[in-house]
Amino acid sequence: MTHQTFNVAIVGATGAVGEQMIRTLEKLDFPVDTLLLLSSKRSAGKQLTFKGEQLTVQEAKPESFEGVQLALFSAGGSVSKALAPEAVKRGAIVVDNTSAFRMDENVPLIVPEVNEQALERHKGIISNPNCSTIQMVAALEPVRKAFGLKRIVVSTYQAVSGAGVDAIDEMYEQSRQIMDGESIDPQILPVSGDKKHYQIAFNAVPQIDVFQENGFTFEEMKMINETKKIMEDESLQVAATCVRLPVETGHSESVYIEVQEEGLNVEEMRKLLSEAEGVTLQDDPQNQVYPLASESKGKDDVFVGRIRQDLDQPKGFHMWIVADNLLKGAALNSVQIAFSLIKLGLLK
Repeated sequence: MTHQTFNVAIVGATGAVGEQMIRTLEKLDFPVDTLLLLSSKRSAGKQLTFKGEQLTVQEAKPESFEGVQLALFSAGGSVSKALAPEAVKRGAIVVDNTSAFRMDENVPLIVPEVNEQALERHKGIISNPNCSTIQMVAALEPVRKAFGLKRIVVSTYQAVSGAGVDAIDEMYEQSRQIMDGESIDPQILPVSGDKKHYQIAFNAVPQIDVFQENGFTFEEMKMINETKKIMEDESLQVAATCVRLPVETGHSESVYIEVQEEGLNVEEMRKLLSEAEGVTLQDDPQNQVYPLASESKGKDDVFVGRIRQDLDQPKGFHMWIVADNLLKGAALNSVQIAFSLIKLGLLK
């Protein structure tokens, strides 16, 4: 076993995902030599703790990446587009948590349990998929391997933390205002840069990211396109409806699939999922056992339950998939990609 250590940079270290990345490197004991915390000018100077040591956040600049072997990015697409190529130029491998490079054909889009081998094709930048895509493909891959996949229809019930720390604050503030009978003035959700803003407290908002010309949102198109790319199957039929709920952390998904081969039943699917890496089966309807967003918080696995065969389509199955969107949906998957790079001898 190698005892190499690596100089690691986290870009967007003060954000919700950045802070989870720090904790995840610590928890999984990633072989860090030095950890460099980078952010926007506004957040530079903040102090954060890693393994009991106080580290000062610095402003992210191209020259920040001198001597860095691994750079984990989670500071928004524009920052990644500007600085990821600069990090690569200086010898770093970038794992990017934004949508900036996900559909670039030269950039592998990785969920280690599903398509780790695609890392071999990297040219310096590796993309971490969208949080809602990661948990879905992690749960579906064991089924796809055994029985093939023809079709996926997913409705998501996504947590507010996916929209950042300010969105969480807005949800709590609105809840308080409504309960106190005060008027509310939404500023952030569904999309801070869009024309209108709606109440998230005590509500379900069927818009995550901006609408595209085809009537789907960008978030829905991310799930559709990323799933096909990760599973390397352009013929796979995927449709998504993405909804924001007033839940702080933990994305939930109702997923309907149609498999290609005959012979799959609920028992067999439970067996496949109970043996799958990174997946926990919670499926005992008689005892009301099923995945809950509130229970997924702080846990690494993807949770699957409510598995049913469709009543009309023998190759159709329904399930409920839940994961902590800041962990497996973001920070944890990024760090797992880094471990895969070490395992495959790609990080030197």
